[in-house]
Amino acid sequence: QVQLVESGGGLVQAGGSLRLSCAASGRTYAMGWFRQAPGKEREFVAAIRWSAGTTYYTDSVKGRFTISRDNAKITVYLQMNSLKPEDSAVYYCAADRARVGTTKSSYDYWGRGTQVTVSS
Repeated sequence: QVQLVESGGGLVQAGGSLRLSCAASGRTYAMGWFRQAPGKEREFVAAIRWSAGTTYYTDSVKGRFTISRDNAKITVYLQMNSLKPEDSAVYYCAADRARVGTTKSSYDYWGRGTQVTVSS
């Protein structure tokens, strides 16, 4: 079992920045971020392959969001810049010990989520 704890959400004005953190209780192959807005499906945002540091992004956040990792702390970060109201959602951290992907089914472990609200 891998436990994930997110932090860093909050309320920010459009154009502002936030950094989300996700601390894992153990090593994983990959970690990712998903988000879910009210009435919508949970969608992929970004992922990182732990050993190589390879990153993946959904098109809508490319150039604005950056995923990174801290090996010593077993923590993944999501730096979010130039935030838009449409980025508002609950952001979930996800992890898997064997694969990386852009779908929910690619991840076996999930955090409880952290709310991000971007005001216009």
